[in-house]
Amino acid sequence: MVNGVAAKVLSRLGQAVASAFAATIIVWLLLPLAPGDPALRILMSQGIDDPHPAQIEALREELALDRPLPVQYVEWLGRVVQGDFSVSYRTGAPVAREIFSRLPATLALLGTALAMSILISFILALVAVWYRDRWPDRVIRGYTQVMASTPTFILGLLVLQYVVIGLGIGTVLPQGLWPAAFLPALTIAVDRAGGWTQLLRANLLENVNASTVLVARSRGASRFRALMRYAVPNSLMPYLTAIGVSVGALIGGTPIMEEIFTWPGIGRLLVQSIQARDFPVIQGFVLFAALSYVLAALLVDLIAMWRDPRLRGAHS
Repeated sequence: MVNGVAAKVLSRLGQAVASAFAATIIVWLLLPLAPGDPALRILMSQGIDDPHPAQIEALREELALDRPLPVQYVEWLGRVVQGDFSVSYRTGAPVAREIFSRLPATLALLGTALAMSILISFILALVAVWYRDRWPDRVIRGYTQVMASTPTFILGLLVLQYVVIGLGIGTVLPQGLWPAAFLPALTIAVDRAGGWTQLLRANLLENVNASTVLVARSRGASRFRALMRYAVPNSLMPYLTAIGVSVGALIGGTPIMEEIFTWPGIGRLLVQSIQARDFPVIQGFVLFAALSYVLAALLVDLIAMWRDPRLRGAHS
């Protein structure tokens, strides 16, 4: 059995490595498939508006842009593994420095939003199940349906207009610190928690009628104890899986929210880079988001295998 578990773990690790490798290929293609000559864009970003063809050719040779595409990819991947993501066309600074200098602000925002999303969805799902088909349940279901049909950026614009500007709560020029993350994080959390609440509520309703819960009730367990002791643990894996695979979506969805709230994170850096056609920075962000998604999915799968013996091939 141990060998079987190890084989499954190694298989999942192999899938994660293959996914990460495929992501690097797709991300790398952003640069050679982009319109224009990268060497020309770099020279123009350095203030050389009309570079001489010899300058362009010399830079192309320096960046190995004159070599076959497979060779360029292998060399690029080798640099990426060492933490070298090239330089920004816009600022001339290393892309890794540009991203990691803004990463703490994004982590503060996403970490707060994730914690809030989990807390909101968990509490609302419990309340909805406890008051099933009564007015609290109907209100919560209405909230989840509204959030399912409302894009996050619309909610962000409404909060900015009526809460930040209208009521004067929060700031439009945050410094990327934890206290200032509350309002934009709450906006993301309220939107994200809608789908998680729906999922957890559905699983809880299924498990409160399971045989283990019915037996516990027949033996004198209170309704609250039966819910928390048996229904909740058996409902967590789909819920945690949804949270895990949403990490990549959270990172990918930050640019618009960071731009709305002028949050100085890597999402806002991406928006500025898209406007300036700064492809190395775009590459760096997309690769970071893709690898974050792969890592989160891997961790969720490993946790699921640890929690559920059936996924390990274990037998009772």
